[in-house]
Amino acid sequence: MKILNTHLQGCFIIEPNVFQDDRGYFYEAYNEQKFEKILGYKPLFVQDNQSQSHFGVVRGLHMQKGEFAQAKLVRVLEGSVLDVVVDVRPDSPTFGQSVTVELSAENKKQFFIPRGFLHGFSVLSPTATFFYKCDNGYNKASEDGVNPLDSELAIDWKIPQQAMLLSEKDQEAPSFAQFKRANSML
Repeated sequence: MKILNTHLQGCFIIEPNVFQDDRGYFYEAYNEQKFEKILGYKPLFVQDNQSQSHFGVVRGLHMQKGEFAQAKLVRVLEGSVLDVVVDVRPDSPTFGQSVTVELSAENKKQFFIPRGFLHGFSVLSPTATFFYKCDNGYNKASEDGVNPLDSELAIDWKIPQQAMLLSEKDQEAPSFAQFKRANSML
């Protein structure tokens, strides 16, 4: 597997070694020992999640705070998405900066997102099946987020705005400025 660091410390893209022949393909999607070597600690993923969405769906920007913060290992099983993270670690030199990466069933890339990041994705293909591992369980009271169309973040979701499909919760999510104020990050 090839590890590609991003400019956001702790976020990295994983390109697996894919073995393909006339029968199909094989690749190692997760190896605890290799991740421990990369991360410097033994990850303990406790929950797997999967969603399917249609073209134009934008999910995010979400996170869990406090003791329920989550690191995630994400990938796409079918279709293609633009995966997006925003650094919201209070003392980070890259606070407020984002990284985007296209994940697809075809490229088989994965994205590791440490705790302290907003996360979301947009669906670029007719449908997409998105899969991710979390190192902490879900807790509704610990949810937080930012409107994915926030002008300060100015994320290009690679979807025409008239074609975007957002949940009511995401449409009503706070701006990045409100998020910073609510979390004492100003």
